[in-house]
Amino acid sequence: MSHVPPTDLEARIRCKSLRDRIATPEEAAALIKDGMTIGMSGFTKAGDAKAVPLAMAERAAREKFRITLMTGASLGHDIDKTLTEAGVLARRLPFQSDPVLRAAINRGEVMFIDQHLSETVEQLRSGQISPIDYAVVEAVAITEDGGIVPSTSVGNSASFAILAKKVIVELNLSHSPELEGLHDIFIPAKRPSRTPIPVVACDSRAGSPYIPVDPEKIVAIVVTEKEDSAARISPPDAETTAIAGHLIAFLQEEVRKGRLDMTLNPLQAGIGVIANSVLSGLVDSPFHDLRMYSEVLQDSTFELFEAGKLSFASASSMTLSSAWADRVFRNIRAYKDKLVLRPQEVSNHPEIIRRLGVIGINTALEFDIYGNVNSTHVGGTDMMNGIGGSGDFARNAFLSIFVAKSVAKGGAISSVVPMVSHVDHTEHDVDILVTEHGLADLRGLAPRERAPVIIENCCHPAYRELLSDYFNRAVATRGGQTPHILEEAFDWHVRRLKTGSMMPTA
Repeated sequence: MSHVPPTDLEARIRCKSLRDRIATPEEAAALIKDGMTIGMSGFTKAGDAKAVPLAMAERAAREKFRITLMTGASLGHDIDKTLTEAGVLARRLPFQSDPVLRAAINRGEVMFIDQHLSETVEQLRSGQISPIDYAVVEAVAITEDGGIVPSTSVGNSASFAILAKKVIVELNLSHSPELEGLHDIFIPAKRPSRTPIPVVACDSRAGSPYIPVDPEKIVAIVVTEKEDSAARISPPDAETTAIAGHLIAFLQEEVRKGRLDMTLNPLQAGIGVIANSVLSGLVDSPFHDLRMYSEVLQDSTFELFEAGKLSFASASSMTLSSAWADRVFRNIRAYKDKLVLRPQEVSNHPEIIRRLGVIGINTALEFDIYGNVNSTHVGGTDMMNGIGGSGDFARNAFLSIFVAKSVAKGGAISSVVPMVSHVDHTEHDVDILVTEHGLADLRGLAPRERAPVIIENCCHPAYRELLSDYFNRAVATRGGQTPHILEEAFDWHVRRLKTGSMMPTA
C-alpha cells in the first residue's frame, strides 16, 4: 500500500511516518469487510468522505458485502444512493436525506435508526451500540503528531476517529489549508463523572484545532480533490417571506416586553429552504450584533455577516450553495475569527443550548391543533429524512419555534391537522408555531386554549372551518384535557391516502 508522496503533500501530511500510507480508494475500500460498522465523516453534505464509499460500491458489484453506516448527518455526491443501489447498506444512522435510500428504508430493505444528533456518539462511547471498525474521515491536513484537521464539517468525525479500531483519512486537496484553526474539537468525558462542558458563549473555545489520534491507527490516506456537494437553496418566496415577517414582528414584541434585547439570544436554524429563508429575513430587520449557536451554517449566515448583522457563528458544518461556497471558501481567512466548527454532540448538547438560551427555529412537516409536531414521517408511516437536531434544540431552547407552509401539494395537504400522524416534538416542547398566515404563541396556554389560537393564526383559510368544527365537536362530545374524537382524529390522513387530498370531496 506504500507510495511515494508527491512533494506538495508534505505540507498537508506533516507526520512523516504517515507519508508511506497513501493508498488508492480501492486499496482503502478493500479493508472494509462484510458485517463491519463504519463511521464516515459528513454533516449536511459537508466534509463527507467522497472516494472510499464510491470504491466500496464498485467493489460490491464483484463481491457482495453489507455494513452498518454511521455518519454525522446527510451525505453529498449521491453517496447514500450509490451505496444503497450497490446493496452495501444493511443499517444506517442517525440521519439521511437521499430519495433512493429513503425508498429502501420505507420498503424495509435498510434498517434506519433515527436519532437525535447529539446522542449517537454518547451511545458509542458507552458501548450501547456496536463499536466502529473503521472511521473514514475527510481532512485538510494531518499534524506532526498525527492529529486530523477536519474540512468543512466536524459532525461525528472526531469521536468516530477516536473510538474506531482503525482510521482511513481522505485528504482533500480541494479544501483550502486555511481551514486549519477553524475547528474546536472538545470531547466530553465519560459519564457519570463528567464535568461541565466549558462552552459559555458562542465564541468559546474549549478544545484543540484537530482530532487527536494515535498515528498508528491511521492505516490509509486517500488523496482526493472533489469539492463538497452544493446545497440547493431556493430563494425566499411569498410564503417564506411572510413567515419571516411574522417571526420578526414577534421578536420585536419580545424586545418591547423586555424578554429580549435587540441582539436577541443565540440563534439556531435547521437545514432547509424555509429555515434558511427565515434567517435571510433578518438581514432587513432592526436587530444587530446577532450570534448563532447552530448545527449548520447556510447561505443566510453569510448574508447576515455581509449585512453587518451577525458578529459570530458556531456550528458543526458549513453547507453552502455553489455561489456562496465560492465566495466564502476563497476568502475563508476573513471569516476565521468569526466562526468555529464543533463536534455535533457539542453543537447540539442540551447543556449548552439551555445555558446559552438559544432561540431554535426548525421546520415541521405538520403540526396539530394542540401543538404536537411531526418532523419525520409522511402519513405516519414513511420516513422522510429524520429528526436531525431539531429535538436537541426544541426541548432545551429559550424559545422553541417551528415553521411550515400551511399547505402542500397545491393545497391538497394541510400542514395543520386534528392529530399529527407521528409525533417527534410533543406539545410540551413547542412554544411558537408560524405559517405564512400568522404566528401562534402557545406559551402559558392549556390545550383547549391552544387549539383556537393555532386554527385562527396558522391554518390555511380553506381548512380553517373544518378544523374549528372538529375542535368544537370534540369539546362538546368528548371533553377532557385534550379533546379528541378518536374515530375521526386521523380522517384527514386517511382521506389523503384514498383521494390524494385532505379536503372533503362534497
